[in-house]
Amino acid sequence: MATEEGIVAETAGGMAWVKTTRSSACNHCSAKDSCATHGDGAGMMIKVENRVAAQAGDRVVLTFKTASLLKAAFLIYVFPILCMLMGAVFGSFLAGRMGTDVSTVAAICGVSAFVAAILFMKFQGNRMGRRSDYTPKILRVIRTNIRPPQNRRGNQAC
Repeated sequence: MATEEGIVAETAGGMAWVKTTRSSACNHCSAKDSCATHGDGAGMMIKVENRVAAQAGDRVVLTFKTASLLKAAFLIYVFPILCMLMGAVFGSFLAGRMGTDVSTVAAICGVSAFVAAILFMKFQGNRMGRRSDYTPKILRVIRTNIRPPQNRRGNQAC
């Protein structure tokens, strides 16, 4: 399981918004600039399950299942490319049977398979996002009553 530390900014229901600082693993990520960074870019606000009743201002340890992270990474990075390649191979085979230009049919089938993969990812990503396995959780409270960080709206959380 991957773990990270952060400070609870606000809570609502069984969820909490936690401000984390970027870890060294973030420096190597190609999507680091598109993460939900705030302020100087050193922190991220993450919505997590709050099963330990942490309050605003508490320093907490977050956990995320590594298997879920790998599945999501596969879906985002590998799946569309595999679909595009399979579409292009199918297009080449189909063009040979039809007696048409192989490059054109392979390109059309490859792009079509890629678009279908993106649409599938959108549907599957929404489904995965609703599942508890793909939501970070607060593992434990390290220290309570720290000055809370700014909440999602930019106001100091109480």
